[in-house]
Amino acid sequence: MARDIQVTFDCADPAALSAFWAEVLGYELQQPPPGFATWDEALEAMNIPPERRNDASGVIDPAGAGPRLFFQKVPEGKAAKNRVHLDVRAAPGLTGDERMEALEKECARLTALGARRLERHEPAPPMMFGHIVMADPEDNEFCLD
Repeated sequence: MARDIQVTFDCADPAALSAFWAEVLGYELQQPPPGFATWDEALEAMNIPPERRNDASGVIDPAGAGPRLFFQKVPEGKAAKNRVHLDVRAAPGLTGDERMEALEKECARLTALGARRLERHEPAPPMMFGHIVMADPEDNEFCLD
């Protein structure tokens, strides 16, 4: 039986990182529980003190197709290269120069949102079509594929 999955990010600033990834993927902030107009209202009703209200955040695919992304505050910073990373499919079906131009365009958009470009890998047929390695605002690596 297939299972739904959630991708969880340990981070320093859940609100900021969830906003970044929502913009990257076309996701939206998960709505507060029923009966609450805002998360602040819901967290107040749950007796969550103001200094703990950025301990977690979630974003969802509005179409319901992609996994939920969950961001949780942790005290330690990132210490090593990710063992698992996201590939943002910015040029599906494209090859060669057309593919790399589409990836460069998306790289520029994401850099303006706070991502960092790490390295570009040129197409090397037959197996590699070319990609760009990037890092989000908290240095989590991801690829534009």
